[in-house]
Amino acid sequence: MLNLQLRRWKSIQIFSPAVSKHLLHYDSSAPTVHYPTAYSVPQTISSNSSSPQLPTEFYHSRHIISSNKKITSYIRCGDLNSALEVFSSMKVRTTITWNSILAGFSTKPGKLKDAQHLFDEIPQPDIFSYNVMLACYFKNSAIEAAKDFFDRIPVKDTASWNTMISGFSKNGRMDEAKELFRIMPIKNAVTWNALISGYVEIGDMESALDLFEKAPVKSVVARTSIVTGYMRCGNVELAEKTFQEMPDKNLVTWNAMIAGYVENGRGEDGLKIFKKMLELGIKANPSSLSSVLLACSNLSVLKLGKQVHQLMCKSPKYWDTTVGTSLISMYCKCGVLEDGWKLFMEMSVKDVVTWNAMISGFAQHGVSHKALDLFNEMRNKGIKPDWITFVGVLSACNHGGLVELGIGYFEQMQKDYGIGVKPDHYTCMIDLLGRAGKLNEALDMIKKMPFEPHSAIYGTLLGACRIHKNLEIAEFAATKLLNLDPINPAAYVQLANVYAAKKKWEGVSRVRRSMKENKAIKTPGYSWIEIKSVMHEFRSGDRVHSELECIHEKLNELEKKMKLAGYAPVLESALHDVTEEQKEQLLLGHSEKLAIAFGLIKLPLGVPIRVFKNLRVCEDCHLATKFTSEIEGREIIVRDATRFHHFKDGKCSCGDYW
Repeated sequence: MLNLQLRRWKSIQIFSPAVSKHLLHYDSSAPTVHYPTAYSVPQTISSNSSSPQLPTEFYHSRHIISSNKKITSYIRCGDLNSALEVFSSMKVRTTITWNSILAGFSTKPGKLKDAQHLFDEIPQPDIFSYNVMLACYFKNSAIEAAKDFFDRIPVKDTASWNTMISGFSKNGRMDEAKELFRIMPIKNAVTWNALISGYVEIGDMESALDLFEKAPVKSVVARTSIVTGYMRCGNVELAEKTFQEMPDKNLVTWNAMIAGYVENGRGEDGLKIFKKMLELGIKANPSSLSSVLLACSNLSVLKLGKQVHQLMCKSPKYWDTTVGTSLISMYCKCGVLEDGWKLFMEMSVKDVVTWNAMISGFAQHGVSHKALDLFNEMRNKGIKPDWITFVGVLSACNHGGLVELGIGYFEQMQKDYGIGVKPDHYTCMIDLLGRAGKLNEALDMIKKMPFEPHSAIYGTLLGACRIHKNLEIAEFAATKLLNLDPINPAAYVQLANVYAAKKKWEGVSRVRRSMKENKAIKTPGYSWIEIKSVMHEFRSGDRVHSELECIHEKLNELEKKMKLAGYAPVLESALHDVTEEQKEQLLLGHSEKLAIAFGLIKLPLGVPIRVFKNLRVCEDCHLATKFTSEIEGREIIVRDATRFHHFKDGKCSCGDYW
């Protein structure tokens, strides 16, 4: 009797009512395990070799068919434990029965030993048994074992070769995949697709395109891989051209376009093509929804994100851990931390990515103690943190000013968990030390880094120099940054800001001339706010918005009230060599002030005002928003380039540390 360890596994109305009827549809271009049908009954395999009477044989056949159907159903639902219970209760099993359980093991990473033991017990394995076992080796990254097993398969079919080529391709071993492709006796579309996809995955678009041109049949899967490849290379125009020229498209094709747009910072285009997909009657799947939620996060489109959540609540078919995690991230990044936390608590199945999303959410909102408490809870539950977990943990220490604790976690990550330090970890540490004014310590850490610092490291150090007005280290950081990226506008702007803070206007002029000569274009500061599903964008000194007159009227009224309450403009935030009166006017026209004033006019009392900004909020705007929250009796939530600020009753959640 097989000794197996049993273990319990644990209508979208976005754009129009017409699209709300569409239900979830799963599709994938990747090779999949095809479960054996439960309806065919080949020769039964039993310890009893005697020929039963017809009624008994008929009874066994019906019982086998019924049991096989149950096993297949459980496996498809991911409930391996229930499938094993049915399997164990069967007195007579067919090869199909064994193959179904084997397929269940093959889809679950970490089940390789169970799968090997099961395979060895199969009385009469067929080619399907061999192919599923082969796929299981690759699923568990046992590539050398897969090669040995492939050589032992008595009679290989096309699927056997395709499994090997696909396995090599997915693991980036394209030379071996190409060699198998060369000697493979009979190739089909799956063979070509696997190799093309493999080249796309490693970023070798030249080889992918060469193979695509030679393919006898250019299938929708191959064309979709090319679309994905172009998007990953940032060549959106060629991806669009390929997509438009495709005679046939499937859900994976549409998902590739949606995800590609989002990854390339064109979330609005991603949402538009998602809308078009639904209008054409193509049903979304979790991959579609995850990309849409990421676009909502990046664009801070809370209402649309909530509509996706409503869709998921109406039908459990829309729900999986990945989409749930994307939803948590969306709520956190759109400024509704409490809804993200509520959803996290409701999720019955959480993976490390889910925990990471919530830890990072707390960190970004400056709730450092909750982020660190959640990290400790994660460890206590036996969930092993990964390198992304520690990015969130270090960010929490950073925003909370917990320098010594952050240093401790940085060392613990390497010693206790064996996680190699990545550039993102160093960026967090430089920011942690720099914000705390420990600029020399930050500089010392940069010099001791085991690899060449990238531009973000020096950019972070330069930002800290601006806060603490350290001109010497600022000049060093700016020089290093510009050596790596001569047209990086942030380097010029930050250095000019340090000169301005020190009232060295000649230095400001020199930096601006250099910026112009090198054709570095400054990123304009802008803020945006969503009112009744419409996104309103404001730039500093905005002269375009249709309601500027009433906005300025509101700002002037606010300024008078704030000054009576003790507000004094932080003139150092106006980095221009002009009169104090002119500086005050420049500060009053900052983009976040315009957006907040518009929110005060348009949003009813009791509704939080959520404003998003592409740059770090300046000291004057931070101070003015604290006064505004108290005078107007409103909760104002501002997300800048680094974190969230929750203003209420004249105070900010950051404790003036940002």
